[in-house]
Amino acid sequence: MDMAKRETPVPGQVETLRPGLRRLLASNPSPFTGPGTNSYLLGTRDIAVIDPGPDDPAHLQALLGALEPGQRITHILVTHAHLDHSPLARPLANATGAPILAYGDAEAGRSAIMQDLAARSSIGGGEGVDSTFVPDIEVPDNAVIVAGDQRLRALWTPGHFGNHLCFDWDGTVFTGDLVMGWATSLVSPPDGDLTDFMASCRRLRSLPANLYLPGHGAEITDPHGRLDWLLQHRTQRETDILEALAGGPAAPMQLAERIYSEVAPALLPAAMRNVLAHLIDLTSRNLVEPLGPLQADADFRRL
Repeated sequence: MDMAKRETPVPGQVETLRPGLRRLLASNPSPFTGPGTNSYLLGTRDIAVIDPGPDDPAHLQALLGALEPGQRITHILVTHAHLDHSPLARPLANATGAPILAYGDAEAGRSAIMQDLAARSSIGGGEGVDSTFVPDIEVPDNAVIVAGDQRLRALWTPGHFGNHLCFDWDGTVFTGDLVMGWATSLVSPPDGDLTDFMASCRRLRSLPANLYLPGHGAEITDPHGRLDWLLQHRTQRETDILEALAGGPAAPMQLAERIYSEVAPALLPAAMRNVLAHLIDLTSRNLVEPLGPLQADADFRRL
């Protein structure tokens, strides 16, 4: 379902999306980041940078070079602590004196079930985590951030990552990796939690919005339509998993190979993590159970 514009920006080249809002693409394309990480510069004099991006000196210089005469960076907002979003926050803070704002450190917001799984099992996961990330200012759910003449409301939206925040700018929502137009979000336990992901998507669906600006890919001009598709897609994946388990117990990788039959082999490990996230959610709802300890390679059966 095509809910996003198709124009692809050039890394290092500043784009004006509307007055007071610019986008700068980092040069880190990959199968998981699409064309790269979007950094947003919001404001006319006092500038808030949303998602500074990976630890890339060239991108740091591009962000600093994007400032116009009389402008200064006063806020650095981080949607979540993945290596493609948060590592440049500290170098940018050191260069500008601006504080880093986020929900919390790399383990903040992790659900109780995921904390337990990480502590007592070989659940794995944690790929691409900026484990040393610590904000200067912790931002709670629904907090209003005033950056110069701009106001944003922080929305705690865990699921893709426990400390994930979206930022609502009067109906334009910076959605980080929760909602993207070019791909569905990876949900990889213990940092990702599908139960939380679905709840966060439903929360956004209940809020008015006219535009989503994601961490990767182009702007989403039909926000609620995209969310409807994402929720339906996840519901269908759940149905696929339950139907696959009707033939007998199976491990997450076996299920991923059956369900994601058209996925390139290199992406199957990520597909397996998504399947595992579904299985954990289904376990919590007493629809499936692992045969033995809940682990990434456990066999699961349908109840």
